[in-house]
Amino acid sequence: MATLEKIRNKAGLLVIVVGIALFAFIIGDFLNSGSTFFRQTQEKIASVDGEVITIQQYQQRIDEMTEVYKSQTGSASVPEEVMINIRQSVFDSMVQEIVMDEATSKLGLTVSPDELFDMIQGENISPVLQQMGLFTDPQTGMIDKKGLLEFLQTIHMDDAALRQLSYEQQESIIRTRQFWLFIEKNIQRERLEQKYTTLLSKAVSYNKLDAKASFDESAESADIAFAMQSYSSIPDSTVNVSDNEAKKLYEQRKDSYKQKEAKQIKYIAVDIRPSQEDYNQVSREMEAVKEDLQATADVALLVNDRSDKPFVNAYASAATLTPEVRQFAVAAEIGEIYGPFFEDNKYNLYKLVDKTVGPDSLDIAHILLPRMDNQPFLINIVDSLVTELRNGTDFAQVAGEYSMDQQSSMMGGQLGWVTETMVASAPAFGEEFKNQLFANPSVNQILVVNSPSATHIVKINGKTSNVTKYKVADVEIEVSPSSRTYGDLYNELNQFLAKNQNMDKWEEAAKEAGYNVLTARVSANDQNVGIVRNSRQVVRWAFQNGKGKVSEIIDCGDTFVVAAMEGTIKEGYRSFESVKNSLKSELIAQKKGEIISKELKDKNLSSLEAYASAMDSKVDTVRFVSFNTRRITNIGVEPKLNAAIAAASLNQVSQPVAGNNGVYVFEVFNKNQDMTDFNEAEQVRSLDASNYYRFGFQAIQSLINKADVEDNRIRFY
Repeated sequence: MATLEKIRNKAGLLVIVVGIALFAFIIGDFLNSGSTFFRQTQEKIASVDGEVITIQQYQQRIDEMTEVYKSQTGSASVPEEVMINIRQSVFDSMVQEIVMDEATSKLGLTVSPDELFDMIQGENISPVLQQMGLFTDPQTGMIDKKGLLEFLQTIHMDDAALRQLSYEQQESIIRTRQFWLFIEKNIQRERLEQKYTTLLSKAVSYNKLDAKASFDESAESADIAFAMQSYSSIPDSTVNVSDNEAKKLYEQRKDSYKQKEAKQIKYIAVDIRPSQEDYNQVSREMEAVKEDLQATADVALLVNDRSDKPFVNAYASAATLTPEVRQFAVAAEIGEIYGPFFEDNKYNLYKLVDKTVGPDSLDIAHILLPRMDNQPFLINIVDSLVTELRNGTDFAQVAGEYSMDQQSSMMGGQLGWVTETMVASAPAFGEEFKNQLFANPSVNQILVVNSPSATHIVKINGKTSNVTKYKVADVEIEVSPSSRTYGDLYNELNQFLAKNQNMDKWEEAAKEAGYNVLTARVSANDQNVGIVRNSRQVVRWAFQNGKGKVSEIIDCGDTFVVAAMEGTIKEGYRSFESVKNSLKSELIAQKKGEIISKELKDKNLSSLEAYASAMDSKVDTVRFVSFNTRRITNIGVEPKLNAAIAAASLNQVSQPVAGNNGVYVFEVFNKNQDMTDFNEAEQVRSLDASNYYRFGFQAIQSLINKADVEDNRIRFY
């Protein structure tokens, strides 16, 4: 009883304690979930209609595309310009996939596992696989299902079997597996989009009247004589356009003035250039290199170690050498050195390493395939193709069906004329490729050669006559800013920056200090500011700071940039004031057209020559103008003139037609008729096919335009 009494007496305190404990539990859980939410927010690179794309998902897709690029080009690295395009392409694809998934799921459209299997190994093989040609039987022209199955079993072998292979073989299979998964996703995605596009296109079909009108529009064209009076013949000052008129046109077109958020900045760009001491230092270094080059037996090692450009282990004819190298090589003895000398901001030094005799160039074609690396399926394909080619099968046909090099495959695999230097300088080919190709080549020879990441079936179509060829070591050192020069420029700019953090006085102070202040408007996806290369980080800074902020010194490679934020241009519509002048110019042209047309009509002229005289112009002619002619020769884009010509009678002078650039008067002196017979069914099919592709593009683009897309890439790239 005493215990119960104590509990009753302390009940209020217990309620408080329990309440605090519960609160701690709840708030702790909230904070944990909040931490997860915060982390998800930090990782979000974009969202599409609420669906989040994380940085990990985005980067994984970029990595996939990068590997595909390397595989297709045979390159071990990807230029930054290509990486920019890959990032944009991946982003566009991911946005499109999300909006398409939303649209197709509402309609119940899917690609089932059975359907995917059918497109890969069944009766309805995907066009993606057929176009690749890699899995096609050269004798039948059909997909080799047995070979494809062997290939899939190889790349999907279990981990235990994979570990039994060499490291190189494992890496090759993993790369090939990734490439296949990329193909498989494309097959599935293409089929889903095809279903969606087909559904939409079938909702709108052309009838026989549409078919006849379309046929007539393209079948008939006219030859015309014309005279034209340009709008520039009337001064702009004589035509009045009010702000209200321009505002009315602005409201009509407002949707075309949508803009994304942008930042308005001012910036200083200081080029990082070498000092005189930098030039003197490189001159001394080149003299030391000359001494080493005279003594060394391993020229390639020295050049690769000391020169800005690598040693090219190849022979070149005198005709392909630069004038400076040719003049030296032809007259020099093996081992002779010339230089150093200064030109185009760099020092050069030449050594004649060797001479030989051989063809200057080879005319070659190739079929690019995945590197065999002891993969039985690929080895069998290569052996089969080589046998077919040596037995007389057309090389261009095989290249078109099998080569992974899409660009050359469209030209029968042709790479054209190549020199030994060209091949040696291309990382995609490599030393082994070059040596096999130029080792006693013969015309019509079929070779199987490996490059670092691919196997090539090469045909030698032709070769030039044997000539003397030279192997020259070219040591080149460009004069670049030293760390001291870099530091001096940085410190000078930093001293200015330390005294000028107030943007109100920043621009004036910069001009007084001798800096050129530039202005730029940047959007989130811009890669550079103005003409400053590698300045993406300046764009990122602008989107991370507010009005009035002045940046630290931003190193853009060969330029120092200091930026100041003027303000934000909000997402929405461009203001009327920003487009008023261009709208007024358009309205002025319209009013000039009305003035010129009225003046010409009032003169009641009856001949084209009389019109030309009144226009202070001349009569000219143009042939084959139809309703569908987009750009008329010697005239330009004038849709009103197209329509008037299509409706005009033969040998009658037209009324004045006010176009985009001036007023036209014309006369049709001949009509041309396509002699092709009208085929209603064929014309309807042609229009429906055109409709299919147009609907597909427009429908998908419309979905993207309507989607709520939040793009946060500026935070990461």
